[in-house]
Amino acid sequence: MFSVTNPSRWLAALAIVLIAGQAFGHGMSEAEKQSILDGGNWSYLWLGITHMLSGYDHLLFVFGIVFFLSSFKDIVKYITAFTIGHSVTLIWATFNAVQVNYFLIDAIIGLSVSYIAFSNLDGFKRLLGIKSPSLMVMITSLGLIHGLGLSTRLQQLPLNKDDLLMNIISFNVGVEVGQITALAIMLMFLAAWRTKPSFKPFSLAANYILIGAGLFFFLMQMHGYSHVTSPDEFGFSADNHIHEHIKMEQENAAKILEETNRETID
Repeated sequence: MFSVTNPSRWLAALAIVLIAGQAFGHGMSEAEKQSILDGGNWSYLWLGITHMLSGYDHLLFVFGIVFFLSSFKDIVKYITAFTIGHSVTLIWATFNAVQVNYFLIDAIIGLSVSYIAFSNLDGFKRLLGIKSPSLMVMITSLGLIHGLGLSTRLQQLPLNKDDLLMNIISFNVGVEVGQITALAIMLMFLAAWRTKPSFKPFSLAANYILIGAGLFFFLMQMHGYSHVTSPDEFGFSADNHIHEHIKMEQENAAKILEETNRETID
């Protein structure tokens, strides 16, 4: 059974979830692309919802933002800043076909999760002896980076040039619906726990876990980035390194099975 005083177990469980989610984060089959084209803007809306609800990096960042916020005014203010930030770059970058390596962007997003948790723990003052940067400025700036991450995902889809703006808007609306849904669940969870004596140790453990998860996510994405920037070091140049790992594991399993069968025949 998990305990708030044992963050290592929570971190291990979260790592498994992150790996599982990222295994399907890059790449899409031709059948899936065709189904999106056939579904029109409703498909992009639904994709926006599901992408946000399965986007653990974005959700962890939002969770970090609202963790210690109890005022409805503050929640609206900071979430609106984040929403405006990621909406601006999502729409602008996609409409202008501005692409950034998605592994690099996701690595930075991972660091943003660690940053917000470090700020929640008052790490700037306690450990660095400096005043914390403006939370509003940082959330808006990090929102812009998150928007680039959303745009890189959207640009992997079969966008219709004749209906590009509506495709982008539909996806963005879906992202906001998914974010509001996740945010409502987070706020209910935090509100229910905030009045309990165990909230203080839980808050410490949760934010340390967010720092660890963000760093883990950063390292995992930088590993993927190294695959596409230095392919010769890994023996392949495919952009989707996770699928290449799966392919190599399947090939190794096939070799082992072949050798086993050969030994059995002999």
